[in-house]
Order: sequence, then structure tokens, then C-alpha cells
Amino acid sequence: MSRPTVSRRVALRRGGMLAAGLAGTLVAGCGLMDSQITTLATTPTAPSESARNTTTAPAANRTLLVYFSRSGENYYYGGRRDLEVGNTEVLARMISELIDADVYQIEAADPYPDSYDATVQRNVAEQDADARPVIANPIDSIASYDVVLVGSPIWNVRPPMIMTTFAERYDFTGKQIHPFVTHAVSGLGSTQAVYTAAFPSARIGPGLAIQGEEVSQRRSDVEAWLGRVGLTP
Repeated sequence: MSRPTVSRRVALRRGGMLAAGLAGTLVAGCGLMDSQITTLATTPTAPSESARNTTTAPAANRTLLVYFSRSGENYYYGGRRDLEVGNTEVLARMISELIDADVYQIEAADPYPDSYDATVQRNVAEQDADARPVIANPIDSIASYDVVLVGSPIWNVRPPMIMTTFAERYDFTGKQIHPFVTHAVSGLGSTQAVYTAAFPSARIGPGLAIQGEEVSQRRSDVEAWLGRVGLTP
């Protein structure tokens, strides 16, 4: 398998090494209803004005922003709405505009359905089976990163099972992990506990939870969180 290119901050679109992406278990704002359901062998990419992959020189104390997101039919204030860009991806893009980080979007080898209800059903089955959904585009290594921002929707009060697939694939010894999620009603849900178990050798720092429907309006909350975790824009 060929080694992918590294790109910085903004490369958050389908194509190249990034694809599209669901939020909350109601798929809220990215999301499935929290009571029903809630990221590289591809190397992360560097930012360019056109959000395309470009190669940049490595920097010290690098940060990796990794996320999983789902577009299509999502929960929206009790109803449904079709999203061209999933809410978690909207949040990841916002973060990538504020800090210097390599960006990697997790893609499922078996993509989740566009249908909200079908995604809810699949997520419930994966949780019940303690499944590890296959990642289509795993990155080669995370060894050069000190800080990893891990983003996803919240499905059924926890991150999708594919996030555990990611966590178990690499050695996170000594790394700082900061979760960020989009959700319908459950906030971070059990994210801190799930990641404490999934990343046993890492340090799990304060997380960020944004309601999916409101994600585009919450930039100030994102900036405040980045400041609290030492990644001040």
C-alpha cells in the first residue's frame, strides 16, 4: 500500500485522503438519536486555501485531528434533514481553521446508509455485538504526534464503534487525547469512559460536546475549548 501525503489543517473533503461523514444518536446535527444510536494507512494532509492536500515540512509537537462523520439523513430538532456535510465534519473544519494540525477523516469500509433509521439499526447491532467496523483508509502511523483530537458523533450515548477500531489500531502511549463530539441530547455521553478504556496508555483530556443542529453557531465555544486544552488559536 502506498504511503499517503501529509496535509495541514483544512483538507476536509471527499476525495484525496479525506471523505465524508453522522452525529448524535438521534444522528443529531450529525446525528442519530442518543437513545438509539451517536477517524490513517492514509497519512493526514496539510492545509491549503482550496482545502486540497499539500505537503508541508514537519513541525515539533504536532497535533493530529482525526474524525468520523456521516452526511445524509440526520436528526434535526425532532425531525429529519438531509446534510451534504455531516455535523462532526463541520465541527472538525472549524477546529482545523483555528489551529495548526494534520487532518484525517475516518472512512468506513462498509459505508453507513444515507437513511437515518437504517443507520440507527446498524449502530445498535454493532454495539450489541461489540463490533469493530473496518476502516477503509487507515493511516500508516501516529507516532509523530503528541496531541490527538478525536472527533465523532454520539450514537446511543457513545461514540460509534468504528472509533474503537481506530483506538485499538495504534500505540497511543504518552499521547494526549482530547475528544470532541456532536450530539442530539446526551452531550459527551460515555465518551470519556469509552476512550479511557480504548486508549489505556494515553492521557484523556477535557472534551468538547456541541449539539449537532447548532454546530455552525458555536465557534466561540470551540475557541474557548481549544484555549482550555492548551491549543489556543
